[in-house]
Amino acid sequence: MEISFKNKVALVTGAAGGMGLAAAKKFAECGAAVVMADINAELLQKEADALAAAGHKVLAVVCNVGNEDDVKAMIDKTIAAFGRLDAAYNNAGVNSPMTDIADLSPEEYDKILNIDLRSVWLCMKYELQVMRKQGSGAIVNCSSLGGLVGNPVRAAYHAAKHGVLGMTKSAAIEYAPRGIQINAVCPGVIETPMVKAMVDSGDLSREACAKLAPIGRLGTAEEVADVVVWLCSPMASFVIGQSIAVDGGYTII
Repeated sequence: MEISFKNKVALVTGAAGGMGLAAAKKFAECGAAVVMADINAELLQKEADALAAAGHKVLAVVCNVGNEDDVKAMIDKTIAAFGRLDAAYNNAGVNSPMTDIADLSPEEYDKILNIDLRSVWLCMKYELQVMRKQGSGAIVNCSSLGGLVGNPVRAAYHAAKHGVLGMTKSAAIEYAPRGIQINAVCPGVIETPMVKAMVDSGDLSREACAKLAPIGRLGTAEEVADVVVWLCSPMASFVIGQSIAVDGGYTII
């Protein structure tokens, strides 16, 4: 069945690359006006211009999702440009260093929790202020397979991604009676710039990761985007507070 976001507005954070960019493109292809937010101004504008040149309605907003003033301004600009907000994919995040928990610095821990967890709360806070007035909307938060399992030397990242799932469930219970559906995706190892950087640094092996998933390969950003867009559509209207693993079967072994 075809998913349509005609006359709808979708917001994607971390939209200059990887899963965020794939989701922004998918929303646009489904007819949405898309707000693309990212901290990388140059790359963001390049990708937004490309979508606009293809005939899509696009607004690029430079935003540090860990900063409340930036997040509020992002939502204000969205409403000023399009008048509403129907779907949001809170995707922006950073990786953590591969560090023994006993050697993890407070500064690094605070950085990861701020960008990977606190920012999800900030984005939902201002997105929901708009959606509850409308009485409608859908939010998808980006967790990770790291929100479902534990792995060594990734304590801060896993703490943040587990936290995203708890926050998603709580918010989903609050807002389902008000016509708003909130869920999370938990991507496995996906071919993104973040994963490429981990492979290049030697922290990750593509071959080893592919063997850990029954499907026998890494995922694509587009495969995650398909799930995100579906979760934001009326086709998923009875899906509330779920943590959808998009991981090639990694977490069922």
